[in-house]
Amino acid sequence: MISQEQIQIEQIIHQLYEKTRFDKVKAFKGVAKSAFRPMQPLDFKDVALSISKEQGEHLKELIIKDGHKNIVEFGTSFGISTLFLAQGALETRGHIITTELIQSKAERAINSFKEAGVNHIIETRIGDAMETLKGHVEPIDLLLLDGWKNLYLPLFSMLEANFHTNTVIYVDNAEMAETNQFLQVVKQNSKYKLSSEGNGRVVLITIKKDNNE
Repeated sequence: MISQEQIQIEQIIHQLYEKTRFDKVKAFKGVAKSAFRPMQPLDFKDVALSISKEQGEHLKELIIKDGHKNIVEFGTSFGISTLFLAQGALETRGHIITTELIQSKAERAINSFKEAGVNHIIETRIGDAMETLKGHVEPIDLLLLDGWKNLYLPLFSMLEANFHTNTVIYVDNAEMAETNQFLQVVKQNSKYKLSSEGNGRVVLITIKKDNNE
């Protein structure tokens, strides 16, 4: 039976998808600016760069199946992905740290977390992820990389010491050129196993069992 908490989260997720269903048009406008200069995060400050509902359900199931408790997310946006993570974390009694560069986006996300009744299990950090996650010392069970792609590698390297046997790194937008460059670097390390999912949009990075200490 679905709990009242889960129903409440589902309602907020649905509302957010409804509010942002035309954001792809806004995103194209942001991309169009790259014809004159490199794209910047502020080009998408009013756009929900969100995962799909199918991805969200997969993340929730992954958290519950593997019992993930310590979850870190790079790229909060309006908080849709974070709410899916929270659905899983409620079941495992876990906690989420999520980080967002743009303050207005983070504030909207925090309001949604409060409305969904899960703000108590989500710590939202605002600013450059290389700073907001600097010095992180807790184990990471699940790392969701869904932010600015050129930070995937430096963030991965910075947080790598917190990975353990059952850590899963969920890499979104795997089909993008910058993400692929990151994945090619990780692939060179025999410690890691890469699995492609979602028609190539997602790659899961895990630690090979024969590399366990």
